[in-house]
Amino acid sequence: MASAAAASSSSSQRRYDVFLSFRGEDTRNNFTAHLYHALCQKGINTFIDDDKLERGQVISPALVAAIENSMYSIVVLSKNYASSRWCLQELVKIVECMKSKRQRVFPIFYDVDPSDVRRHRGTFGEALAKHEENSENMERVESWKDALTQVANLSGWDSRNKQLKKLKAYSSTCLI
Repeated sequence: MASAAAASSSSSQRRYDVFLSFRGEDTRNNFTAHLYHALCQKGINTFIDDDKLERGQVISPALVAAIENSMYSIVVLSKNYASSRWCLQELVKIVECMKSKRQRVFPIFYDVDPSDVRRHRGTFGEALAKHEENSENMERVESWKDALTQVANLSGWDSRNKQLKKLKAYSSTCLI
């Protein structure tokens, strides 16, 4: 009974149904924009970051609150996702909420091989190696690697498969 009451209490505090995590330069104006539009059209209250949000070393309190107050996170893992400390810090928070708040996380592998994300190869390995060059990042890089591995191990969607080809084609030809 106590856990049911706690679950009811925490769900009543949810501000968003879905939090979208993505690398803006890769997918903001195509796939992610169309995904956001489709979710909103279905009545799904979705948080998408705004270019006007303050950028800095640590993700803003507004983003932390949006992640914490979402029932689900959709992580669009694209070729430059791991080059962004901002995205990686978001991902660590998402994984924390997955564990502590039982938030559901759905990865979308957008033109990337899920095993490259899981094993830190390709552009993911290159980006993490670059982050490791800065000695201040060493501890963070380990948590980023762990978060990438955990999310890549979840069942998700691979845009290279038929599942998302229609949505991908749609997103490249339509404007919102």
